[in-house]
Amino acid sequence: MIASFLQSLSDSLDIPGFNYKKLILGFTFAQWAFETVLTFRQNKVLGKPNPPETLKFDIDAKTFKKSQTYSKAKAKFSIFTNAYSLLQNFLFIQYDVLPLVWQKAGTALKFVAPYLPKFLGLTMMGEISQSMFFILFLQLISLATNFPIECYQHFVLEEKFGFNKLTFKLFLLDTIKMLLLSIAFGGPLIAGFLKIVLYFGDNFALYAWGMTFAFQLVLQTIFPTVIQPLFNKVEPLEKGELRTSIEELAKKNRFPLTQLFVIDGSKRSTHSNAYFMGLPWSKQIVLYDTLIKSATIEETTAVLAHEIGHWALSHNLKMMIISNMYIISVFSMFSLFIHNNSLFNSFGFYGYKPVLAGFWMFNYILSPFDCVFTFFNHIMSRKHEYEADNYAVKQGYSQELSRSLIKLQIENLSAMDADWLYSAYHYSHPILSERLKAIGYVAEKKVVQEKEEKNE
Repeated sequence: MIASFLQSLSDSLDIPGFNYKKLILGFTFAQWAFETVLTFRQNKVLGKPNPPETLKFDIDAKTFKKSQTYSKAKAKFSIFTNAYSLLQNFLFIQYDVLPLVWQKAGTALKFVAPYLPKFLGLTMMGEISQSMFFILFLQLISLATNFPIECYQHFVLEEKFGFNKLTFKLFLLDTIKMLLLSIAFGGPLIAGFLKIVLYFGDNFALYAWGMTFAFQLVLQTIFPTVIQPLFNKVEPLEKGELRTSIEELAKKNRFPLTQLFVIDGSKRSTHSNAYFMGLPWSKQIVLYDTLIKSATIEETTAVLAHEIGHWALSHNLKMMIISNMYIISVFSMFSLFIHNNSLFNSFGFYGYKPVLAGFWMFNYILSPFDCVFTFFNHIMSRKHEYEADNYAVKQGYSQELSRSLIKLQIENLSAMDADWLYSAYHYSHPILSERLKAIGYVAEKKVVQEKEEKNE
């Protein structure tokens, strides 16, 4: 009965002569307009002369002005990048670039096959192999078109405000490594997805989700020790007060800490961060050297008390469940369009319906759903941030966590205030003033003043 209903729904979406291209262009322009309006709303907030009430004793006028200027520069840059992305999408959609790339992928496959061993050359000829070239060409196009944007962001915008530490050589190496990693990991993942779709037909959703879930677990396990070292120097945190403080905190909370690393994030940026990854029974904590340099031992430990709070309250598990529900939903919805002649014909695919190209086009249709999901996801994420803050407070780190958050805000020149709608759409964390208010923070000594005394 369900299968019959889904087939009926799929047939109803395949309207002869319906131009999905116009619908998708409408979605694309609507999303651009919505995000641009949000940026202008945020830009008004960035014109305020004074920080929020909660921060007035900790953020001096000079720091606040620099933060506002930096945030305005990023807002203006995002307006340009959104318009640039809109133009790219318009050209791709309007001028049927996807079928052209698919044809070029087929040509490349035919060119390469004769140079391979005979048995391999024969097995190469098929939709999966052509799809590998298809996605590679799309990646290369994306890389080429976005390269100037990336360069400007790092070497002009971030450089202007003293954050960029990247050399152009390192930037090129990072770009090449990311491309190779996407081929090494993305290639088998896409091939597996296509194999599942071609084998199971319209009932592929659950099997495809199972494969992507397994991939997530593998990635979480190997990232700190296999992938991260390709970009950063990863070393065990040396023995000392900080390591002892963190290990004692982990032991107190029965956090399954197996590895404690520090990475040289300062070779790319002065921004600070910390994270943990791994399977439920084996966790690795990774600290940026910039965080260790800017915060005291107690403040760094407080940040990790917050992170352990996420684990203790099962936030990561909850967000993983939500993420995987989203993936299943996407695959299920795509199964309704996988044979949609109107969709493929609208984009210039006549007489053939390659799965990967269909999935690429389907993602344009998915944009309104993605916007709604973004709002929901951020609501959940902000709720979890408040709860993790409260967990750290109950551990006795109220003042230390507050001061660490303020220092991170100052070091990163993050926006001190935000328009509520802009924040709901773009921020997965509450703004600092809201977090400090929830913690119940009361300033004892200006963080800016403390930083100046430390540097003297």
